[in-house]
Formats: sequence, structure tokens, C-alpha cells
Amino acid sequence: MYASVRLIGPRECMGFSDFQFVPRPGRDARRFPARREMYCYLKDFCAAFRLAGAVRLNTKVVHVAMASSPEARAGDVKWKVRSVRVELDGGEEVDVEEVFDAVVVFNGHYSQPRLPSIKDPPGNQIHGERHVTATGGVEASIQPRRHLHPPVDRLCSDGTVAFADDVVVAADTVIYCTGYTYSIPFLDTAGLVTVDVDHVGPLYEHTFPPSLAPSLSFVGVPMGVFAPWFFEAQARWIALVLTGKAALPPETEMMTAVEEGRRAMEIAGAPAKHTHFIPAGVKPREVWEFVYRHSDLPRMEDWKVELFTTSNLKNAMEDREAYRDRDDDSESVREGGRRWRRVAGAQYEAALAAAGRGGDHAHAHHDDAGVAAVRNMQPLLPAPCQFSTLNGATPQKI
Repeated sequence: MYASVRLIGPRECMGFSDFQFVPRPGRDARRFPARREMYCYLKDFCAAFRLAGAVRLNTKVVHVAMASSPEARAGDVKWKVRSVRVELDGGEEVDVEEVFDAVVVFNGHYSQPRLPSIKDPPGNQIHGERHVTATGGVEASIQPRRHLHPPVDRLCSDGTVAFADDVVVAADTVIYCTGYTYSIPFLDTAGLVTVDVDHVGPLYEHTFPPSLAPSLSFVGVPMGVFAPWFFEAQARWIALVLTGKAALPPETEMMTAVEEGRRAMEIAGAPAKHTHFIPAGVKPREVWEFVYRHSDLPRMEDWKVELFTTSNLKNAMEDREAYRDRDDDSESVREGGRRWRRVAGAQYEAALAAAGRGGDHAHAHHDDAGVAAVRNMQPLLPAPCQFSTLNGATPQKI
């Protein structure tokens, strides 16, 4: 993530419910801050909830598989997790194998580029993640099209590009703005869950594989949703199910729901890559219904909904380059924002004070990409019940 990147969503909607993303003294107070401010916020979040002791840095998950046979009932399945700790001082790698009651996979899906298979590719080739802002499907879809061409038919070995209308042009450099693929190479479910470039499945409500629920679940598969608000709702739902405070439908009922969703997409002519695409700005009702049906999250305040779905998206459509710095909120958004800064700011301070820390004004840079982490969900979950990885690699069938 390059240093100048800024959020594409307002900070008022980008924090966790019990520790909101309020501006802090001496830091980037803009509504759409740069990456460092988000990093500092997450560091403060970890400090406030004392998560550092439950996070394993410099550790890569290399294999996750069922410790019991696939025929075992889902509630009885345990998981064998093998991880490797890489010593930063060049020391030996430490290989660890553990058994867990449940596995939650949330390794993201914006790290493995989706690259076409091309024989004898021409010239210079670059994936858009290195030089093009590719931070979200909604913003990418409203970038101005200065030069419209038909779809590319083929890349030729002589350095030319042939379009679908038979026009051929010479290209000095090819930049693939082809997005990313789902990749969970460490997970082995004996074929019960499939991961390909476009989707993970079958997943009930984008979260639970019916044949392995609730011992296996996924957070963060959907695209276009409010993050981290939607993902927090998924995590809360999983926690409620694992602790017996909520129940899932029978396996057959979950599979029926998955099949009905697939057929609805086919009837609508939607491509497979839209399986998990539920953009909050386009399908807000679908997003709200998921959150309020499955989690105990409080409803998002009306002024936040207006801020995101009206002010934010409307401004982005009108002025993509400068919408982050516009100040044209309605009076209801202004009043809601003032109240939010006062109340959420006090909660932020109280949480840090209770943890014995006043928050960081400066943090040393640390790149956690490719690092595995275990988050202790006490008191919701016993420590070995949640396992996550931030590792991304080549997609495969599992």
C-alpha cells in the first residue's frame, strides 16, 4: 500500500462499533485519512483490548485440515493447524502444529493478482496493483474513460494488441487492471469447499460452508460492503453461533439457500465474479438485512447512512479527484458528526485509559503482510476457537 493512499470511505463508517475511528490529537484528522492514520487506529484498537499477547507475528499458516474424518458431524470436527514462525534475525524456522475446535478464515482477497494465461507475452507487463489505485470496486467503476475500446481479444507476440473489432494497435506496455483472485492455499477441506478466482463456496450467507458449519467459517469474502462494519457483523454472528447463543439452520436448508442464490444469479445473467458482490451503495437493503438478521450490532444511525450512500457516493460520482475534501454535508450529517465525535471520542479515551495507554501519536512502520494471527475473542470465545491468516498465495481447489 503506497504512502499517499487515502480511504475511499468516510472514517465515521470505517471503525468498529465499540471503538470508533474518531480523529485523534496530533494525527491525520481528515474524514478520508491516509493509510498511516488507519494503521495507528488499529494499533490503538489492539492496545485498548489487549490483543498483542494473542497475536503471533512473523508466522505463516501453511496447512489447515480436519483432524477428524470428513464423515464426522460438523459440530464434532476439529482442525489441525500447522504454522511456521520465521525468526527475523535469520534464525531457524519454528514449525508448530496445533488442534483447534473451530477455524475462521479471514485472509482477504486483494493480494493475489488475477492474471490471464498468455503464451509468449509481449513487452513490458505490469499488474495494476503496483501503479494504479485499485482500492475498491465502486471507485474503480466511476473512473473517467478517456479512451474507450472494445474488449481485448488477444495479445500478440509482436507487441501488438488485437481488439474484438479486429483493430490492432502497437503497445509499449501492457497494464493488467484485471483485479484479484480468491486464494486460500493452506486450507484442505477434502473437497467440501471450493476456492476459485471468482468465488468461495458453497457458503451460506457468504459465511458458513453448510457441510462444515459451524466449525469452519469465513469473514471478509464479500466485496463492496461497508468494511469493517459488515465484517464485524460476520464475526459477531460466528461468535454467537460458536458459543451457542445463536443457531444455524439445518445443513439441507442452508444448501437450499445457496442453490437458490446461484439460480437467481443465473436468471439475472450475473457473472460468477458477482457471487460475493453486494455493494452497499447499490444494494443497501441486502446489506442491512444481513447485519440485523444475523448479528447483535446496533443499527447504523441514519446520518451515517446518509453520509455514505448519499454524500460520499454522490460526491465521488461528481468529482472523483477531490470528493474526499469536499465539505457539503447536510445539517443532519453535521449534527450527527458532532455528537459522534463527542460520544465516540470519550469512549475511545476511556478504553485506552482502562488499558493503561493514551494512544500512539507516532508508530514505527511494520508490514504485517503475510503474517498469521490468532485473535483471542474472550469472553465471547475460548482462545483456541479463532484462527486467522493474512497470507495470500496461488488459488487452488481445496
